[in-house]
Amino acid sequence: MQTIRQTSLRWALALAAFLALFAGVVAGAQASTGGASSYSPPAEEEGDHSFGAWRYGGASWYGPGLWGNKTACGQTLRPNTLGVAHKKLPCGTTVKFVYHGKSVVTQVIDRGPYVDGRAWDLTKAASDALGFEGVGRVRYAVAIEDNTSARSD
Repeated sequence: MQTIRQTSLRWALALAAFLALFAGVVAGAQASTGGASSYSPPAEEEGDHSFGAWRYGGASWYGPGLWGNKTACGQTLRPNTLGVAHKKLPCGTTVKFVYHGKSVVTQVIDRGPYVDGRAWDLTKAASDALGFEGVGRVRYAVAIEDNTSARSD
């Protein structure tokens, strides 16, 4: 017959083994995903482009005082010019924006914005296509070209 002490010891050892196993599984899952969810939605296709993960960023629009000037990418900025400015993405990078159910696919044609908290400057035409006025947050995805993904911060 087992004593209470032996039974308690067996239960304690079983509990310790379970907790060690559980801790190992959790640590392994976090290490393999960097602590983030391992779910990655499929890339979205549109025309000739495959878009990466959706992100959100601050945006504004620009244009009227700069129409007729050349953009950093060499294009003349006009009222009907469809494009965006970004500080780091290469000229010609394709980006899809969604704002209140409207979407537009355009390219980086300029540098900027140089205001804290904003990642994008949309041309007047891009802003109008989205129904975007003033300053706000937009949802965007950068096109994946040649199996490389351009990153923006």
